[in-house]
Amino acid sequence: MKTRAITAFFFTTVMLGSIFLGAYTFTGFYLLLSVFALAEFYKLIKTADIRPHTAVGLTVSLLIFMFIAAFHFYEVELKSLLLLIPLVFSVFLFELYRKDKSPFTNIAYTFTGLFFVTLPFCFYYSLGFLSNWNLYNFHLPLAFLLMLWASDTGAYLFGRKFGAHKLFERHSPKKTWEGFFGGMFTSFLVSFIISFFFKEIGFLVWAGMAVLIVSFGTLGDLVESMLKRSLNAKDSGNLLPGHGGLLDRFDGLLIAAPIVYAYLYLVLN
Repeated sequence: MKTRAITAFFFTTVMLGSIFLGAYTFTGFYLLLSVFALAEFYKLIKTADIRPHTAVGLTVSLLIFMFIAAFHFYEVELKSLLLLIPLVFSVFLFELYRKDKSPFTNIAYTFTGLFFVTLPFCFYYSLGFLSNWNLYNFHLPLAFLLMLWASDTGAYLFGRKFGAHKLFERHSPKKTWEGFFGGMFTSFLVSFIISFFFKEIGFLVWAGMAVLIVSFGTLGDLVESMLKRSLNAKDSGNLLPGHGGLLDRFDGLLIAAPIVYAYLYLVLN
């Protein structure tokens, strides 16, 4: 428990620091985080004798994030991402020269990592530029994390105290409906408090964001649990002592971030 608390304190401090210290720090931190999380995903699925094209996947992940950052900083057009097409499809060429009994499984998991890990981090990162696409504002990324953490905390406390009805026992035996609605309550509460400090968005929009974060954050947690159970793995990695891996800590972001970005983009535009 002590190790878990120390890890949580330092990692939370680093994450908040990356948000508050400006656009370049924010970019660098989440660029590295997305690449390390994808590397963790590839390492995890290798335990099931699946051989993803790790080098290609990580290179594509790095370049996608860099192109998106260049779009926000230097107005580089997103159509420049088309330059990655030959690299992306090189996976099929490399697989031809492998002697593997399941070539399309390797190809599929290479692309799954990009969709499941890299793109959600890119959407989360772009929240920092959503108010003005080439000017960084920490309000939305910070609010997202605060609501997500509030959801996790509320789900744990309410689930432990009142939990009786299983939410999805097959994939996550400890999750309960009472915990889910407890997380919804705490996330609503945080969204209400945020609305007093970040006034560029009204409370109802913040509340809608809270609903999406809790709902799809829980779904992301369940999907990541399904992945680990399919691979007979307890944790996604061991990078964070007492917490497991990066995917264990950011599972709530993986599905929630793209949904929240789409919601806010439509509302704000």
